[in-house]
Amino acid sequence: MSFSDRKVFVVGGSRGIGAAIVRRFSSEGATVTFTYASSVATAAQLAAETGAQALRADASERKELVAAIRDAGPIDIFVYNAGLLVYGDPLTLAAGDVERMINVNVNGAYFGCVEASRLMPDGGRIIVIGSDTADSMPFAGLSAYVMTKAAVQGMARGLSRDMGPRNITVNVVQPGPTDTDMNPAEGPRAASMLGPMSIKRYGAPDEVASLTLYLAGPQARGITGSMHTIDGGFAA
Repeated sequence: MSFSDRKVFVVGGSRGIGAAIVRRFSSEGATVTFTYASSVATAAQLAAETGAQALRADASERKELVAAIRDAGPIDIFVYNAGLLVYGDPLTLAAGDVERMINVNVNGAYFGCVEASRLMPDGGRIIVIGSDTADSMPFAGLSAYVMTKAAVQGMARGLSRDMGPRNITVNVVQPGPTDTDMNPAEGPRAASMLGPMSIKRYGAPDEVASLTLYLAGPQARGITGSMHTIDGGFAA
């Protein structure tokens, strides 16, 4: 696949899965812009490595995020990868932390996708990085997080109907345990994560990026309103 004539915008692209997505699209010739919230040095290094443009924008701040997307101009492929994980006993979790997670995982995804669609030509692509926990959650303490990821599924199904007349596809990629800073393969939760998996290994960010690339390509023009799980069988 070649994306040499495509403009890609990635929200949350400085680390982990987001950085892998930026690298893959850049290597295929796309013009890539990505946002970051606080990882200034990491974002600058990735931009220098790939030739992508880095923009600081907090996904929890609607006006800030929408302005960054709008100012980027026409977008062919929009990837929303920003996400927060807040977990613990719902009786003791700080309400402010949960609200911020909802702002990033749900509100940011919705308003980001809608704004990107305003600037998108017919036949564009919208891809949201969700989580397989929206389909299966074997652990306690993640009810608020799972709620946000299930909301993304409903959003994608609805937007696929709204964008269908313009041949814009809307899909969700749902990673399982993936080796990132948030959930490292050698981290304290690794053993419990591997337990439910059919394939007993963590996924790699580049594997998620490859699936994202496929959904953004011409061969996926008939795929929309769908959830695409890549989790080693965690949610099987």
